[in-house]
Amino acid sequence: MTESGTVDLIHLEDADGDHCIVRVTGRSQPGVLTGHDILRADVLLHTDFLDARLDVYLFPRDLDSWQRQLAGLGPGKGASIGGDRGLTLALRVQDDGSLAVMIEDPDRLSTMLWIQPRENWQEEHRDRLERVRHTWPSEVVETAPMTYEWRRDRRP
Repeated sequence: MTESGTVDLIHLEDADGDHCIVRVTGRSQPGVLTGHDILRADVLLHTDFLDARLDVYLFPRDLDSWQRQLAGLGPGKGASIGGDRGLTLALRVQDDGSLAVMIEDPDRLSTMLWIQPRENWQEEHRDRLERVRHTWPSEVVETAPMTYEWRRDRRP
């Protein structure tokens, strides 16, 4: 956890201070059935040539996909989050264990940075994902109430 009410889903930082953080800040539309399980997050990027904060919205399916992709990561493989509706953040593991981090926000920024993460970064990120899910559990079971056709000529 970081400051009150936020959880870092992704926190990659190297010895030079370059970092890429996806910090979940809360529900997108608390109390609104169709948007209650969508999470708001800030993507924070810092290198010697860049300092940026971008927005991303995470759906439950994004978290499920992130979990599956983390499980299969290894040299030459990648994982991504977002993408079909704005910002895309993609990681690609290099043979030396470093990460190519690609960020594309079609309206604002496209960049790539290299980060040498800690040795146990994948396990740490699985734990981060569980903290996000624990902090903001999925609560929407049904997206719309069931409707029944009511006919006047029918009596119970």
